[in-house]
Amino acid sequence: MKLKVIGSSGGEFPGHNPPAFLIDGNILLDAGTIGASLNEASQWKIRNILITHAHLDHIKGIPFLADNLIIKSKEHSVKVISISSVLMALKKNLLNNRIWPDFTIISAASNPVLVLKAILPGKPFKINSYTITAYKVNHSVPAVGYIIENREGKRLLYTGDTGPTDAIWKAAKGISYAIIEVSFPNKLKAMAIKTGHLTARLLIKEVAKIESLPEKILITHPKPLYLEQIKKEIKNLPLKNIKILKDGETYEI
Repeated sequence: MKLKVIGSSGGEFPGHNPPAFLIDGNILLDAGTIGASLNEASQWKIRNILITHAHLDHIKGIPFLADNLIIKSKEHSVKVISISSVLMALKKNLLNNRIWPDFTIISAASNPVLVLKAILPGKPFKINSYTITAYKVNHSVPAVGYIIENREGKRLLYTGDTGPTDAIWKAAKGISYAIIEVSFPNKLKAMAIKTGHLTARLLIKEVAKIESLPEKILITHPKPLYLEQIKKEIKNLPLKNIKILKDGETYEI
């Protein structure tokens, strides 16, 4: 499993892109950044997009990818996959022919550019050779995280945006890599909890819920204005093999 960090920020500034993680070149975990970082050839390879929730910083690359595909007369569809409430929000509030054209009915050749596929939390499904399961997490809107497992049993966990939660940790035994959000510094704990996010101190309490710690913990979604403070707080945690992600990095899992 090859993981490329397209975006890993909790905000948008030069050099800090909203969340998007590319697996094996054709599966996206969230879609906050696509066209601003991926060239044409890389965009055409994307076939599946797993969305954690419908906040703009996790979906805003989708409409521009769809536009690029139809302008280039590509004939394949891209599946946008999530729980039904997230897909309904996308359809009603973004792909509604007011904010953006409805690319679920606009076709390239005989195929719609985008196909929305609803999944159920806790029910595994397949993409290529991967077994993927969504788990509800605790955010300010309906949201899920994902556990992705390959044929060799290597498992990647991605929380998406979450505050203190439980379901995904109960399923997190034997995780190879965990991408976990820490959005705010410790001094903003009240804001983090209110908005469904984590701080470094909250992170410690969350990973304590995992039966066995992941081989590596990768931190995503720090607010750029607090990045240096969050770095210091993460560095001071009593955890090994933990780091804050940088856009452009790649990992072999």
